[in-house]
Amino acid sequence: MKRRDFSAAAAAAIGLSQGFFGSAQAQAVKPEAGADYLVLDKKAAVEAPAGKVEVVEFFWYNCSHCNAFEPALDAWIKRAPKDVMVRRVPVGFRDDFVPQQRLYYTLEAMDLIDKLHGKVFAAIHAEKLQLAKGDAIADWVAKQGVDKAKFVEQYNSFTVATKAGKATQLQNAYKVEGVPAMGVAGRFYTDGTLGKNMPRVLQVVDHLVAEVRAGR
Repeated sequence: MKRRDFSAAAAAAIGLSQGFFGSAQAQAVKPEAGADYLVLDKKAAVEAPAGKVEVVEFFWYNCSHCNAFEPALDAWIKRAPKDVMVRRVPVGFRDDFVPQQRLYYTLEAMDLIDKLHGKVFAAIHAEKLQLAKGDAIADWVAKQGVDKAKFVEQYNSFTVATKAGKATQLQNAYKVEGVPAMGVAGRFYTDGTLGKNMPRVLQVVDHLVAEVRAGR
């Protein structure tokens, strides 16, 4: 999904134009700066400790291509080397993205990411539920067996609001143009347009992680 396009139809059309699954030929080409990824002119903030390489996935729950990318990303995370620290960052391109940013960080605070992150995507894209506002989100979470009062308290907390704000700041620091997108070590950015397709984006990220690890 491009930053300027927010409807589901536009997101689908753009995903197809980017070649979400792509070709073997594109995947075989060595990643090049300026073509397959961008080097940030100013380093973005990182949370990874010394000795770790931070990889960020920028996403939006309503994005159909973020939903399609999730299984591949999850598999990649599970096989990532121990020195790679992955974190997901929900984008806030507009004010109406904030409820879903808060949803993600509330699930994180309540240690419910493993249980419910994938279910949020399924609820929106398979069940066609509208989880765009706080009340609808809280009602849905309660149906998943979560204490609604505790969820709402956390959802409305200063901590979650702060994390949502920082997510938007990070998205802007990386100059995110669309989702799904990836950032590496606060220095590199790539997405489906640059990488040619999302499976290849993961290959580009592997290349960038190796560059960081080698001190380049």
